[in-house]
Amino acid sequence: MKTEIKKIDATKREMNVEVSGDIVKNKFEDVFTRISKSAKVAGFRPGHAPRDILEKHYGSRAHEQVIKELVPDIYHEAIQKEGLDVIDYPEISEVKLERERLVFKATFEISPEIAVEDYKGIKVSSKEIRVEADEIKRTLDSLKESSNRDAADDSLAKSLGYPNLAELEKALEKQIFLQKDNEERRRIENSLIEEILKDLNFKTPESMVSRHLKDLVRQSKVNLAMKGVPREKIDEQEDTLSKELRPAAEKQVRVYLVLAAIAKKENMPLDDHMSRRVVEFLLREADWEVGD
Repeated sequence: MKTEIKKIDATKREMNVEVSGDIVKNKFEDVFTRISKSAKVAGFRPGHAPRDILEKHYGSRAHEQVIKELVPDIYHEAIQKEGLDVIDYPEISEVKLERERLVFKATFEISPEIAVEDYKGIKVSSKEIRVEADEIKRTLDSLKESSNRDAADDSLAKSLGYPNLAELEKALEKQIFLQKDNEERRRIENSLIEEILKDLNFKTPESMVSRHLKDLVRQSKVNLAMKGVPREKIDEQEDTLSKELRPAAEKQVRVYLVLAAIAKKENMPLDDHMSRRVVEFLLREADWEVGD
């Protein structure tokens, strides 16, 4: 196998690939053997037509099948040979197939090189979580109004499954605390990631951004549909949604790539739980201080 890599930009590559000899010849033999078993050629039983007759009637089909089967296998072998971290499906072009030779070009994007270094010991300031009495009162008032009650009392509490008002207030205090705690955790995580991102300069792969943007737009359209927005109105907003959501898509892809780079450095698996695992690691390694 011969491969030649051309750098288009920071993440885009073109790879010319050439293979020859038995690998191509044997694939042709395999394809023609399979075709011959079901080929219908006048004057011959299936599986008994001479090779030259088969090639005359099914040569084009065999040619297409060899390309269909051989190109993906050779492409993946070439990627492994070159040690490339490809992040999207390739664009295959300039395919030329002869009886014992296959040539094609693959254009694809690779994961950018991210020199992430100072991600341990980042200073993190956490706020003490408090639930004030007026927060509980506002929530009670909201429950009172939504329940069409004249007062926030034991009757309201019992209608919501609590024995009395005091128990309802305890439950609301816990609920508000957990909500504020989750918000504070998200704030800390975001500030931690922002601190790591701020000094990193790398090209965000367009293929990843486009794919993620489609997911964000699709989810936004689903949300609009659930709110009762007519289908035609939603479709009219697609371009606007795409434009508005693009910065978020780019940011989320950059965050993912940085977390993946840290995971690789720390020998963590790059699975579906990678992002959460790395964030938990960063939180453990952070330099914490508690403020008011």
